[in-house]
Amino acid sequence: MIEFNHISKSFDGKLVLDDISGHFQRGKISLVIGTSGTGKSVLLKCIVGLIQPSHGSITFDGRDILGGSRNTIISIKREIGMLFQGGALFDSKNIEENVMFPLDMLTDMPKSEKLDRVNFCLERVGLSNVNKKLPSELSGGMQKRVGIARAIVNNSKYLFCDEPNSGLDPQTSLLIDELIQELTHEYNITTVIVTHNLDTIFTVGDRILFLDQGKKAWEGTSKELFHTDVQSLKDFLFASRMLQLIKSPD
Repeated sequence: MIEFNHISKSFDGKLVLDDISGHFQRGKISLVIGTSGTGKSVLLKCIVGLIQPSHGSITFDGRDILGGSRNTIISIKREIGMLFQGGALFDSKNIEENVMFPLDMLTDMPKSEKLDRVNFCLERVGLSNVNKKLPSELSGGMQKRVGIARAIVNNSKYLFCDEPNSGLDPQTSLLIDELIQELTHEYNITTVIVTHNLDTIFTVGDRILFLDQGKKAWEGTSKELFHTDVQSLKDFLFASRMLQLIKSPD
């Protein structure tokens, strides 16, 4: 379980996160939702250690990622997998090299074992025999699956996904959601997704955290969303639905 308490963050005197507390459970998918600029990605970066919060505490299964020893922090970061919004694959590296990158950086595993692990992860996300292709040779959905393979290649205990459906058509978005859901349950991963996608919100999330202007405005399940009396959440869901309708093909 990941626990975060009283997280605040300011940039140049502007408060972006205001006293946010919560937790993400192992084997579950937690969603962080809200309008653009409300602090979702900043919260994610604080939790994974990319940004130092101004105040608060964060623990991964009882281990302090902010005030722990250097070895503790390194140990936690080795267990984190990240799926970035744009995929963030290295254009000059082939798929095999992209997926192997965390193993090269974080382990002293022999090359043959690295390759076995890379092939296993690529096969698990449905991408066998693409090792020597460049990212530019794959579709957007396939690139996202490569990103997922890279995120889990180090046997990650914690998976963070920033807008995993961004730029994908509805059918491919559904496949990505299903894959993340399968991996979360299969490997008992603590998964956190930042998303605007309504299908993800209503079908994938076990627990949902709604941020509004840097504050936690609501928390609950997708079923409880239908009965919320938080007006800013209602407005967000309505706007997301309208945007989805506009983007959907006839």
